[in-house]
Amino acid sequence: MRDIKIKTGDTAPDFTLKNQNDKEISLSSLKGKKVLLSFHPLAWTSVCEIQMKTLEIKRKIFEESNTVALGVSVDSVPCKKAWAKHMEIINTDLVSDFWPHGDVAKKYDLFIEKAGISGRANILVNEQGKVDLLKVYEIWEIPDIEEIVKVIQKK
Repeated sequence: MRDIKIKTGDTAPDFTLKNQNDKEISLSSLKGKKVLLSFHPLAWTSVCEIQMKTLEIKRKIFEESNTVALGVSVDSVPCKKAWAKHMEIINTDLVSDFWPHGDVAKKYDLFIEKAGISGRANILVNEQGKVDLLKVYEIWEIPDIEEIVKVIQKK
């Protein structure tokens, strides 16, 4: 498992990325909401697909808990668009950290240089822009979405 420098209580690094529909989304524009940054290595892989589908499945719970989920990877916008269509993801933003390649993953110390991808992690940012929860997973591991649900429903 990767050891990353960002810790609970730190201010989450801001970013602006485009989603699968070519719409810009910035972390700072979501202030006042909790934001789940669900980093995954690559589109079109089975574990990543399960991870992103769970975001869509839990969408209503996220909305009821004032939470926005973002699926973040280094894939391009057209790739994210095709993948979202394939998975029938309509309401969850899958954002592209394609160019500068992996810039946001690098800000969160999740970029795996030798592979050119991000690691797998769930980072929950609170309404004030601070990291409330940070969980890094092995590449092959499916993140536990219920862990996130428990945290957002407590607060």
